Parts: sequence; structure tokens; C-alpha cells
Amino acid sequence: MTTRCRRGLPAGGRLSPHLVSPLETSTPHHALSVMEEQDKKENGEYIGEIRGGLRPSMKLVIMGIINKKPKSIEVTVSSKPQEEETEGDVGLQLKVSFMDKAVQRNARLAGKWGPSENTLSFFPFAPGESFKMEIVCEHQQFRILVDGQPLCGFTHRLSQLASLTSLRVFGDLQLTKVA
Repeated sequence: MTTRCRRGLPAGGRLSPHLVSPLETSTPHHALSVMEEQDKKENGEYIGEIRGGLRPSMKLVIMGIINKKPKSIEVTVSSKPQEEETEGDVGLQLKVSFMDKAVQRNARLAGKWGPSENTLSFFPFAPGESFKMEIVCEHQQFRILVDGQPLCGFTHRLSQLASLTSLRVFGDLQLTKVA
């Protein structure tokens, strides 16, 4: 058995209770969470649970301040792996690259990554600036907005949206709110 140590995960691969913050649903339209104080750390990692899984009409909100010299930010909406040896499916992975001024979108099904999508009409992120990213789950796609402006869409590749129960955010930013 090989154990991989990721940033934020202990060598055993299991999450510490203090690293998991629940995303509770208070209305049918929003997945809400109150970020714990320990989740607000620069260059840290946020891992939260989406209780009951993702479904159309839900919205995930990520707010933060980008570091002064950023390289990348990554947001992943995924399922939890059933076994320690396997990786869970990823319904949406957003990789923000400041060097390329790009936002790459992709999904991983049954351990295989699909073709990535990169097309953008504008790049909304700036070093040292705050942002508000909204990931809206619709019936056919994820719609991503930044500071209220539509950025891009990503058609669902995973049919079982309810299996997406984990939100992970990390990179060159300081999170201020995850809801």
C-alpha cells in the first residue's frame, strides 16, 4: 500500500476533523458553509464537504484575496474515493494560471482525465486583489462567474452529480469565505 501525502492531508491520507468544514444547505439554491478560523490561512488548503452532494440549482461561492506574486489557484469539486488506494471522480477542476492568464477546466471519470477546456473571453484575476467566484450547478453544466461576470461554462461529464461531495480550494490566495 502506497500512501501519498498531499498538502493538508496527513501521511495516512485521512482528513483531520479540523480540516473539514461542512457545506450546509440552508435553501435549495445555495450550499452554505461557515469557514472555520483555521481554514483562513495564506497558501493553505480548504477542504469542505457538500452535504447530500451537488445538484442543479446549487451554488458554491469562493471569496478570497490573491497573493501579490501568484502562480496558480485550484478549485476542485469531487467525490470522495471509496477506497484509500483510488482517487475519486472529479466533476470540475478549475486551474487558474497567472503566468498564462488562463483558467483550465477538466473532469476525471474512472481515473481518467478528459480533454481540458481553456477558452476565455477575459481573465478576471489580478495579483493582490479580492475576488468572488460563483460556481452555479445547472442541469447541463457548471456556470462560473467571477465578481458577478460570466467567465465560462463547463458541460457536465459526470452524470451522478449527487456523488460530488467534496470542495477543495488551494493555491496562491487567502480565503475569506467559502459558502
